[in-house]
Amino acid sequence: MSDVETKSKLEAAIERPAAVWTPEPAPRETPSHRLRIIPLLITLVALAVAGALGWAMWNAYMGAPWTRDGTVRAYVVTMAPQVAGQIVQLPVADNEFVHKGDPLMVIDPTNYKIAVSLAEAAVQQAQANMQNVEREAQRRQELTSLAVTKEEKQTYESNAVVAQAQYQQAQANLDQARVNLERTEIRSPVNGWVTNLLAQLGDYANVGTNVISVVDADSFWVDGYFEETNLEPIRVGDPASIKLMGYRQILRGHVDGIARGIKVSNANPTGRGSPTSTRSSLGCAWRSASRCVSISTRCRRG
Repeated sequence: MSDVETKSKLEAAIERPAAVWTPEPAPRETPSHRLRIIPLLITLVALAVAGALGWAMWNAYMGAPWTRDGTVRAYVVTMAPQVAGQIVQLPVADNEFVHKGDPLMVIDPTNYKIAVSLAEAAVQQAQANMQNVEREAQRRQELTSLAVTKEEKQTYESNAVVAQAQYQQAQANLDQARVNLERTEIRSPVNGWVTNLLAQLGDYANVGTNVISVVDADSFWVDGYFEETNLEPIRVGDPASIKLMGYRQILRGHVDGIARGIKVSNANPTGRGSPTSTRSSLGCAWRSASRCVSISTRCRRG
């Protein structure tokens, strides 16, 4: 090494002082009592959450009973013609909504119009005959016993009574003919939807045969079947919430009534009159008995 390099290193060492060693700061010690509080707080929070969940579950299952065993029901008005004849008008279609009073079907009214005309003629004839017989009886009553006998007076009086009865009968036949004519037109008795319409234009409608049905739109309700252990808090008039499968909308309603029982399948008697008693039927009987009350809930959209 040359003298020049040695000299430069010495000068650099003199100008740059040696690094001074400083000790690193010691870590702060966490108090032991704080470490013991953290598990306690976690435990208290877990207990509080568990208590809140338990209270919510108690209210859901005990305070507000619920069931998935429910059925949506509605009244179906089935109409059968009261007069027979060919269907000449069918202004509705299957699944169509109709209002109360809308025409559903018209049966050929030709024969019934003729019947009304015949009944009106019979009434006029009976009325004329009644008036004539009454006048004859009245004239006989005004005559003395020298001109007419008492027996003859009674005969004319009886004829007047018979003529009056015949007139009333003719009038009743006319009323019936008019009613039958009105019955050739079938109108909807409720607001609802036409369902399962099988009748066609030109079909022959028989008396008493169901030809058209309408689902009453104002009669929907829900039957819910609850176990007897959940019935105590349920009262008529209590509010109810209904969630239909496949729909997000919640229906609001109230408890309309509580039935006293439902059908038990194994209670049907055998040939000797005793109920069926097999293992499977006993299980079914127990399940049926545990759901012995039907809750009828009237609901509305909301």
